[in-house]
Amino acid sequence: MKAKIKKLAPAVIHKSAEVQSKKIGKGTTVWQNCVILKGAKIGEECNINAHCFIENDVLIGNRVTVKSGVYLWDSVVLEDDVFIGPNVTFTNDRFPRSKIYPTQFEKIIIKKGASIGGGATLLPGITVGEKALVGAGSVVTKNVPAGVIVVGNPAKLLKKKGK
Repeated sequence: MKAKIKKLAPAVIHKSAEVQSKKIGKGTTVWQNCVILKGAKIGEECNINAHCFIENDVLIGNRVTVKSGVYLWDSVVLEDDVFIGPNVTFTNDRFPRSKIYPTQFEKIIIKKGASIGGGATLLPGITVGEKALVGAGSVVTKNVPAGVIVVGNPAKLLKKKGK
């Protein structure tokens, strides 16, 4: 018996969204009032909810959900199957100053299958490991290992995988 190949429809982009990027995968939906800049790359079957902003140097994998009110600044990478809750804050500059920019922004990498709860804040240079979960409202100041749950301000280990 052959496996069925799922045919994906073209991306659906709401008429109020401003999408400059041509690199939006099939089956992806972009909702109301989103802005996606020219250099952004978004995979297949993603759901970009209303009122999101995605800068140029952003890479989003397949089957990623980005809830409302999320701004993805340059150097953010979301791997496949990632969930980003509403109003999650990503930062890419440790010492921000008006009109003074670093030569390179620090990456934030959210690994495959990880989930970030609503209202969490992630500092620059952070990696959240595969299938890890960051609790709602947490402030992530250091890397999060794969498969764990972290909560609080600053985010601390709540539960290890399998326990």
